[in-house]
Amino acid sequence: MTDNSSIRDDYLAWVGGSDAPEKSALNLGFMALTDSAPLIVAATQGFTQPYGLTLNLKRQASWATLRDKLLSGELDAAQMLYGQVYGIHLGLGSTATDMAILMGLSQNGQAINLSEPLKQAGVTSAEALAAHVRQAGAKLTFAQTFPTGTHAMWLYYWLAAQGIHPLHDVNTVVVPPSQMVPHLKAGRIDGFCAGGPWGGLAVEERQGFTLATSQMIWADHPEKVLGCTREFVLQYPNTARALTMAVLEASRFIDANVENKRSTAQLISGSDYVDAPLSAILPRFLGHYEDGLGYAWRDAHPLRFFADGEVTMPWLSDGIWFMTQFRRWGLLRDDPDYLGIARRIHQLVLYRQAAEALGISVPNQPMRSSTLLDGSTWDGSDPVGYARSFALHARSHRAAATAL
Repeated sequence: MTDNSSIRDDYLAWVGGSDAPEKSALNLGFMALTDSAPLIVAATQGFTQPYGLTLNLKRQASWATLRDKLLSGELDAAQMLYGQVYGIHLGLGSTATDMAILMGLSQNGQAINLSEPLKQAGVTSAEALAAHVRQAGAKLTFAQTFPTGTHAMWLYYWLAAQGIHPLHDVNTVVVPPSQMVPHLKAGRIDGFCAGGPWGGLAVEERQGFTLATSQMIWADHPEKVLGCTREFVLQYPNTARALTMAVLEASRFIDANVENKRSTAQLISGSDYVDAPLSAILPRFLGHYEDGLGYAWRDAHPLRFFADGEVTMPWLSDGIWFMTQFRRWGLLRDDPDYLGIARRIHQLVLYRQAAEALGISVPNQPMRSSTLLDGSTWDGSDPVGYARSFALHARSHRAAATAL
């Protein structure tokens, strides 16, 4: 691990003065997912003590339960889905509550898996899936993990890119991540989109195969964040900064070398954390993929936690993208104040303070540009136009239904 003793000495001076954490023991929510790693490492490997913090890790059974406990105050902060934070802030599925994103926790590493029966039926490509969906018969059922979460948006975006309307041509249901493989095995669903290790475990247990990864949809896409209510940041600003610094150090540690990644994978596989076989966690943690169809590869855009601060930077454009998809799929009836809402949620000043204290560079501009699998470019500059640019969207479905 990098020697940050001088930085920590400086912070210990803060801890003894006016910048001391207002609350030293925090309840931190997380899900049984590979990308909970930064929180688990921060809490258990000595990264919090120099900042005067104790983190009590609280594994949650579902994203809805995590949301409810965060809003009730039972949890102080949590691993959260990027889109989930925005959904709560906008009052989609729950009482609107001002939210805050302290930093990014991960990029990449999610997967769309299909069932073994579909594999046996020869539905092993995007083209075959589109053809199968167009055939008469019962609709396929796909699971995602939370209505406004990342997995719903990746699933919808990917299906639409294949010409499959996710709200009309298939059924979608919500299933907690750790229950995806049992649901697939029981035949309750035909496919799912979720984070690791559950896509890898489906392949390992021969219950399905990986048809697409989320990084195929958007290379180095936003995924999980360290989230809390805005009230928490306002009430405990020093605590929020200290928490961000500790998790930043943990994120940097994980990505520093392969050995750190291996030891982290071993740690999180334990029964108190992800509670899954190391064999289902480690390969994709290292970027090694097998799809269950006989193809193996080293992914150019693996799950990552730091990347010189590219992952942890709370890019405004990342948050705005999720709102464009809410608008696209009818979760928002009107265009919101895209930039204004993102600026309110993303704690850019706090993040800059934490990152610069640790010698982590912070980009001058809070926007970034990416090209997605359908060829569209997203840079946050025209969210209204972007949200209306897609051939498949909720409005087209309603208009078609009315015409019939």
